[in-house]
Amino acid sequence: MKITLNRINDDFLFECTNSQGNSILLDNTSQPGAKGVSPMESVLMAVAGCSGIDVVAILKKQRQEITGFQAEVEGERIPVDDAKPFKSIKVRFFLEGNIDPKKALKAAQLSFEKYCSVSKTLEPNVEIGYEVLVNGEKV
Repeated sequence: MKITLNRINDDFLFECTNSQGNSILLDNTSQPGAKGVSPMESVLMAVAGCSGIDVVAILKKQRQEITGFQAEVEGERIPVDDAKPFKSIKVRFFLEGNIDPKKALKAAQLSFEKYCSVSKTLEPNVEIGYEVLVNGEKV
């Protein structure tokens, strides 16, 4: 796996591109007019995307009918020397459709405990929690 990062303005805007040519913009969001996400926001996005792919894949294999899927991710940061790494991350999945709530909860559990490479990478240093809501009801 390899990405390239190219600076695309005179400040802090970077384009990150993968080997397939897909890209995202990273920027210093503490500056006015930022045009990309911060690197730390991209970490939260990666947790959401990785676990989201897992949950949807697991539920599709179980023939669950997903008509809506959304995730919200919040990260709590703590100062460590001059950096502010994440102390904890909480993911909330909002699923809609003809979905067995127990299967949805099990899919999230499997993602975080077994499959999600992003959360497994962060896990030694970051507490990661999750909640699942199916059709507006917390499971």
